[in-house]
Amino acid sequence: MNALPDRASVVVIGAGIVGNSVAYHLARLGWRDIVQLDKGPLPNPGGSTGHASNFIFLVDHSKEMTEITLDSVRQYKELGVFTESGGIEVARTPERMEELKRRMASAKSWGIEPAELLTPSEVKELVPFIDETVILGGFSCPGIGVVDSLRAGTLMREEAERLGAITINAKTEVLGIDVEDGRVRGVRTDAGDIRTDGIAVCCGVWSPRIARMAGASIPLTPAVHQMIDVGPVPLFEKTVGEIEYPIVRDVDTNMYERQHGSEFEIGSYAHRPILIEPDGIPSIEQAAQSPTELPFTKDDFDPQMEAALELFPDIVGDERVGVKYAVNGLISLTPDGMPIVGETPEVRGLWSVAAIWVKEGPGFGRTVAEWMTDGCPEIDPHASDAARFYDHQRTKRHILARSAEGYNKTYGIVHPMEQWESNRDVRLSPFNGRERDLGAVFYETAGWERPFWYGSNEGLLDEYGDRVMPREAEWEARWWSPIINAEHLAMRDRVAMVDLSAFAILDIAGPAALDFTQRMAVKQMDVPVGRVVYTPLLNPAGGVKADLTIMRLSDDRFRVVTGGFSGMADRKWFASHLPEDGSAQLDDQTSAWCTLGLWGPKARDVLGAATGDDVSNEGFPFATCRWIEVDTLNVLASRISYVGELGWELYVPMEQGARLWDVLWEAGRPHGVVPVGIGVYATTARLEKCYRAHGNELELEFDLVEAGMAGPAVKDEDFIGRDAYLKQRAEEPAAVLCTLTLDDPTSASGVKRYMLGREPILTRNGEPLVDAKGRRSYVTSAGSGPSVGKHILMAYLPPDRAKAGEELAVEYFGERYPVTVAAVGSTPLFDPSNERLKR
Repeated sequence: MNALPDRASVVVIGAGIVGNSVAYHLARLGWRDIVQLDKGPLPNPGGSTGHASNFIFLVDHSKEMTEITLDSVRQYKELGVFTESGGIEVARTPERMEELKRRMASAKSWGIEPAELLTPSEVKELVPFIDETVILGGFSCPGIGVVDSLRAGTLMREEAERLGAITINAKTEVLGIDVEDGRVRGVRTDAGDIRTDGIAVCCGVWSPRIARMAGASIPLTPAVHQMIDVGPVPLFEKTVGEIEYPIVRDVDTNMYERQHGSEFEIGSYAHRPILIEPDGIPSIEQAAQSPTELPFTKDDFDPQMEAALELFPDIVGDERVGVKYAVNGLISLTPDGMPIVGETPEVRGLWSVAAIWVKEGPGFGRTVAEWMTDGCPEIDPHASDAARFYDHQRTKRHILARSAEGYNKTYGIVHPMEQWESNRDVRLSPFNGRERDLGAVFYETAGWERPFWYGSNEGLLDEYGDRVMPREAEWEARWWSPIINAEHLAMRDRVAMVDLSAFAILDIAGPAALDFTQRMAVKQMDVPVGRVVYTPLLNPAGGVKADLTIMRLSDDRFRVVTGGFSGMADRKWFASHLPEDGSAQLDDQTSAWCTLGLWGPKARDVLGAATGDDVSNEGFPFATCRWIEVDTLNVLASRISYVGELGWELYVPMEQGARLWDVLWEAGRPHGVVPVGIGVYATTARLEKCYRAHGNELELEFDLVEAGMAGPAVKDEDFIGRDAYLKQRAEEPAAVLCTLTLDDPTSASGVKRYMLGREPILTRNGEPLVDAKGRRSYVTSAGSGPSVGKHILMAYLPPDRAKAGEELAVEYFGERYPVTVAAVGSTPLFDPSNERLKR
C-alpha cells in the first residue's frame, strides 16, 4: 500500500471500471495529485466490474447512451482488451420483429454500421447451436464484442501512474467526508485523512452510502441480476480465446446467452426484482465470494432455464454440461433507468459517476473528467445529469418503486411515450380536480400529473372530422388520441386553457441580480421592468445548456421560468455560478406558484371579461409582463406563447389556482373555451411554429447558429460561452435545423404511418446524410400539424440539403417514406409572419 497523501487535487473513490476510467482521463487531461481509493484489493476490488458479463451491444434508442457506448468501445480497442464477436438480438414474436426494425433505424440514426436484419436460417448460420424454429428473425451488429474490464482498469491505473499523476491506495475504506459551506473539503479514511476540494464517487452499488457521508444523495438501489455459467460445452472445446460465436440476446424472454471459453453463460432480467439496501451489502470479510456476488436463488432462475433450453437445446439439454458458476450479482438501478453523473446539487466538488455498466464505463469516465476540467464534455450527458432529480425522486419509496418497475423492461419494447405506473399522483396542480372532472388523461413529468388530452373534448372529433389526422397503426396510436389534434384546432379557432404548473420557477434577487443574469443569459437582460426575454444559456464551449424565459419583475429581481423536466438541472446551473459574496440569490419558487396558459384568437376577449385592466395590444404588448386583477386575484400575466397564438401565461399562488381556473372558465364559456392538454402545447402547436425544445433540437452537440437561433447581433456584455458563440457565428454552420413534412404516409401494406422521432433522415435512394462534423441527420421532433394538414418533422441537415423543396426520405419500421424540406431555419410553417401571436 502506498503512503496516503495528506492533500489531493481530487479523490476518486472506487477502482472498478468507472473509477479507473475517471482517474485515467483526469490524468490525461493534466490533473496531478490524484488519489484513488478502494476498500477492496486490486485488480478486483469486489464490485460489479468483477462479475460483469463484459459484453457490449452498440445500439440504443438513446443517442446519449449510444455515443457513450461507442466511445467506450473505441477506448477498449485502444487498450487492446476488446474482442469483436458480433451479436444478435433474436425475436420470438411479430411485435419483437417490428421492434428490431426500430433498432435498425436507430443504428442508422447514430451511424452504427454494419447492421442488418436476419432470417432464422441466417441466424442459424452464425449461431449453429440455436434452434432457429423458435425465432422469427434477428438484428445483427458485427461490431458487438466482449472486453476484459479488469485488465482495462489495470492498464488505466498504470498509465495514470506513468504520468506521475496518481497515488493508488487499495484496501482503504472511506469513513467520512468533510463539507464546509456546502463544499467538499476532505476525506477521512481508516488510513488517514486527505484534504481535497474534489471527490468523484465511483462506487457503484455503494454510491448512495458514500454520498450520505457528505449530506448528498445518489438515488440508486443495488439490485440482483442472475447469471450462470454451464459447461464444459463440447462444441466449444477447440475454441481459442474467449469467444468465437456471436452473443445472443433472447430479448423476448429478457435473457442473454454467450460463449465464455469452454462454457456457456446465461443471464436474466426476467426474474422478480430483488432490491438490496446499500447498507445491507456484506463486507469483504463476510462475503463468500465477493460483496456483490450473493448466493444464487435457484427458484427465481428455473423458468429462465426452461427458456434457454428451448432456444439452445443442444447445449442446455446436454447432460454432459453442468452448472459451473451461479450468482445473484449486484448491479445499480435508478428511478428512470439512466446513469447518475455530474456534480451533486447539494455539495460542490462532490461528483457522482454511478449506475454505469461496463459498456459505458470509459465513455462516462472521459465525459465526467472533461466536465470536471472545464465544464465542457464533448458528449452531452443531460439525460444522465445527477442534478435532474426533484426531492420526491430521491426518496426511498420512489427509488425502489421505479427501479422495480423498470427492471423487467431492461430488454422490453418500450414506447417513446410510455408512462410509469408506480408512485403517481405525487405533485398535483390546484387545477387537478377540475381536470379530472373533464376526463383528463394524465401523463407525468417530474412528478406532476399533466393532462395530455381531455375526454370532455371527444365531441370535437365530429366537429373537425378528418382534420384531426387519425392514426391507423397501433404503435403510433398508442399513448395518443386524435382528441389532441381536435383540441389543437379548437385552440386555433377559439381559445384554450392549458395547465402549465409543471414549470420550474426560479427567482434571482439582490443588488447584483442584473449582473448575474446578464452573465448567464445570451440575450440582453438590461431591459425595462416588465419585459419578458426568451433566451438560451450556453456552456463555455457554446453548447446549448438550456432555453427558458426570464421576466424582469423589478430593478433587482428576475424570474426564470423553465421546463419541469430540466428544472432541477437548470437550477443547479444557476446556483453553481452565483457570486460568492451573496449579492445575488437564487430562490426556488416552483411550489409556490401555479401557471395557467390562456391562448387563442379569443384569449383577449376572455381575459378582458375577467379583468378591468387594459389587455389591449397597445396596453399590454407582446413579450411583456405585469400584475393584473382577475376577480379577487392578483395575477402575474406574461404575454408570451409557445403555441403561436395570442395569449398569456397567468401565475397565481398555488392556493388561488382553482379560483383562477373557475373565473376564466366562466369568462370563456361564451367564447367556446376548451381545456387543452400538453399534447398540443409541447408537440402539435410547437411544431407548427418550428419552436425548438431542449433535449430534442437543443443540446450541447449543436450550436445556436446551426439551430437557427443566432440573433442579428451579440450583446457587448460578457456571458458564459460568448467567445465560443462569436466564433460559431463567424463560421459556416456544419448543419442547419430544418422543418420537413411527410409527403405520403402510406406504407407498403396500405396503412398510413406517422413517425414519432429519432428516425434517420436519408436521401430518396436511402443514403445517410452526414454533416461536416460526422453527425448523421435524424428526426429530432415529430408530430401532427393539424392546422397545416401535414405530419411535421424537424432535423439537422447538411447545408447542401438544407433547401426549401429538397426531397428526402425518412426510414420508419423498415420502410422509406418521402419527406420534403418545408422550412429552413426558424421560419414557422403556421403563421410565418407571427401576426396571430402579436396582434
